[in-house]
Amino acid sequence: MRIVAIGDFHIPNRAKVIPSWIIDIMNEAGPDMIFCTGDITNQETLDYLNSFAPVFAVEGNMDYLDLPHHIEKRIGKWKIGMMHGTEIVPRGDIPQLYMYAKKMNANILIHGHTHVSDISIYNDTLFVNPGSACGVWGGGNADMKQSFCIMDFSDEVLIRLYVEGEEKRFRYGN
Repeated sequence: MRIVAIGDFHIPNRAKVIPSWIIDIMNEAGPDMIFCTGDITNQETLDYLNSFAPVFAVEGNMDYLDLPHHIEKRIGKWKIGMMHGTEIVPRGDIPQLYMYAKKMNANILIHGHTHVSDISIYNDTLFVNPGSACGVWGGGNADMKQSFCIMDFSDEVLIRLYVEGEEKRFRYGN
């Protein structure tokens, strides 16, 4: 199973389109699903993402779409939780995110809101923040870099994090 984790687009207010290099990689990857961490901000972007694969999206603090606040999904032995992260202060605080992951009984939590990509493990949980697809300002310490992730699920999870087109690989599980 292959998913794309992506979010914090802010189209059309802070960016005009999804960067072409991301579209190229998504086309080549052929995802089974897209997990969107929110701040899609318009129906057109959501519809466009659905042209690649079914989209599971949560509501970001700048969204006016009718989206859930969190999503829980099982892929094989993996229980995935997803949330935007608006309620976490300071933004992206892993110990607080861990508490939400435990409430969802998730061993992987995909989140956004910081506009900075990050892959980390805390206790027994994998945290995946795909950053901002469009590399836009986010109200905090955003790095202004375009980023997203591709995650392949089997007995372990292979994560390919793309930042400004450069790929970094991570493995989780055994």
